[in-house]
Amino acid sequence: MNHRINLLASAIPLLLLLLLTLLPQPTTAVDTARSIQIMNESGRRTEVHWVHPQTGEMVLQSTPDILHGASFALNSYVGHTFEVRELAAKKTGVCAGEDETCRVDHFTVNSNQDQVIMIKEGVEVEHTDSKTIASKSASTLLDDCKSTAKSHLSSDPESAINILEDLTKCVQKGIAVEIERANEEIAFQATVRKDMAALVENYTCADESLNTTEAKRTEYWESGGEFGRRMKVSVMIDRPASRIHTIEDFLTDDECRAVEEAAAPLLHDATVADGSGGSHKSDSRKAKQAGIKVDWKGEARGDPIARLSRRVYDYVNHVLPFNIRENGQEDLMSIQYFGRGPDDETPDRYMPHCDGDCTGLDFKPGNRMATIVMYCDVPEVGGATRFRNSNIHIRPKKYAATFFSYIDPVSMKMDNQFTEHSGCPVVEGEKKIVTQWVRLGVDDRNPWNSFNTLGIKYSDAANQ
Repeated sequence: MNHRINLLASAIPLLLLLLLTLLPQPTTAVDTARSIQIMNESGRRTEVHWVHPQTGEMVLQSTPDILHGASFALNSYVGHTFEVRELAAKKTGVCAGEDETCRVDHFTVNSNQDQVIMIKEGVEVEHTDSKTIASKSASTLLDDCKSTAKSHLSSDPESAINILEDLTKCVQKGIAVEIERANEEIAFQATVRKDMAALVENYTCADESLNTTEAKRTEYWESGGEFGRRMKVSVMIDRPASRIHTIEDFLTDDECRAVEEAAAPLLHDATVADGSGGSHKSDSRKAKQAGIKVDWKGEARGDPIARLSRRVYDYVNHVLPFNIRENGQEDLMSIQYFGRGPDDETPDRYMPHCDGDCTGLDFKPGNRMATIVMYCDVPEVGGATRFRNSNIHIRPKKYAATFFSYIDPVSMKMDNQFTEHSGCPVVEGEKKIVTQWVRLGVDDRNPWNSFNTLGIKYSDAANQ
């Protein structure tokens, strides 16, 4: 009897604590629209077709093809069925199925949230969602509870195990339901937050009285080298996969002048990723830009651009545990926005976007995972940086920098849109910034420009 009492005393509080800390709230979402993330890990090129429920007609959804290692976002509805189809290799013209047939698999959108379709080896579909994840979480938690309780028992094992099995059957379903409800509420609240952020975007950009958001805390960082100094850092967000900092006096006047002089003959219209691995001009980003190669051999003699770039990587390594080197990284980018007055109908700005993957999925080697934006000239009116899903508003300050990272260094999961940001329209004056996009998994043999804008190596894409 004492063993039973001790077992219940140790196991029940653990299980009750799991239930109480979930704080479930019923979701009010009643629509059937669902957002699906599709990840291709099959080693082959694939495409996705919607299957017409009455005629069976196939309607292509993925344009361009989904390369191995790429992701594809799909908006659909509960009950819709899709076919995942292998495509023939470009070099051989055949598929890898039996008798060189192209393999297919299917999935149907269910009513759960956070659905992810993994196209695995053999072009086999693995369909996960909030409910299956919750069930797996519940099983894991209960296994841990059982293991802990068993380790404390020294006698009467048969009776103790019976008690544990009864407990498991009693609460397993309940925990899964509670976690599912919590996940649904999180998904619903995230949708509300994003919708509200989109609505207030233009109002916040137009409000010149809006100051930089108050920091959660302030700390100081000491830069190294001959020109090292102590800098004030304002930590705006400090989530595992979403960090946003501002750093005062990050760069100097001579560094700004050196960048501007190097950029002058190279300036051209800014481009954005086009969704197929390339880039193109877009109305969503109006600015001039120029990539600047860093003369690392000049670092020893005090080259100002090399000095600035070294400071960038030192700060990234101060925040993240990756020991990032300059080898294979993107060029420094000089970006310039010009104000043409309040009546300009198409002002220089950058619409909401993510610098890297912001789907909350696994990091893909060679991709961007952090950014530093440094301000050389700030406009009289406009030009703020807005992280709308985090409600962070940053007014540009001369010689300051904004750092943000979008990877969890422990789980290696990417940010889930908290670092999505925009550049408010420049109305009066000029905004001249220097940007460094920082990648993980690049080096001299695998430089940044060996990857396309989907984060896939060109050599791998060509062989699919």
